[in-house]
Amino acid sequence: MKASLKGRYANEKNTAGATLVINAGDVKLRASMSDATFVDGPSLNGLTLAVEKPGFFIVDYDVPKKDFRFQFMNTVRVAEMPLKLTYSHSRGDNRTAVEGAFMFDSANTVSANYLLGTRNCKLKYSYVHGGDTTFEQCYDWGKMAWDFAISRRVYDDVFKATYQTSNSDLALEWSRNSKFNGTFKISAYMNLAEESKNPKIIAESSWDLEI
Repeated sequence: MKASLKGRYANEKNTAGATLVINAGDVKLRASMSDATFVDGPSLNGLTLAVEKPGFFIVDYDVPKKDFRFQFMNTVRVAEMPLKLTYSHSRGDNRTAVEGAFMFDSANTVSANYLLGTRNCKLKYSYVHGGDTTFEQCYDWGKMAWDFAISRRVYDDVFKATYQTSNSDLALEWSRNSKFNGTFKISAYMNLAEESKNPKIIAESSWDLEI
């Protein structure tokens, strides 16, 4: 049995959460709680239950909303190269999305995501240089705009910059995944079109525990 504790600290609001995972053979049972579950006494607010078989399916149940979300995954080979397919459906808002990622080799990947019944379609190309630097460019047909990202891994640290041309949003991230000290991420968001350009700072941390 595994437990995960998460904290999120932002300019305007701090939140916390916890996740409990039980391994049942090749299936995982998961219960996720937010701080809303414990504020003003224990309640069902913020409680999500899930059944997952990694690489095959995930079924989420939002307890207070009584809403199911289904996700199915599969990998097929095309010309000896892997094509990862994902289908997800949320019953509450009746949203269905399909996604595919085609890996030409260890450095080049093309992926597409489409929300059925809308213009929300994204096409992304990812290139990994030297095993530690990743360049990404994504075209969003819904916004008719490009998004760009670059990230670099330095030992346990990952530094990433993202820019959205549709709204001139710039994001800078620093994350670290350590087996001993847990995981943390510090992000700064700013809109370059605004005169003030005051960044929004968010810090996130998580710790995994064996029970």
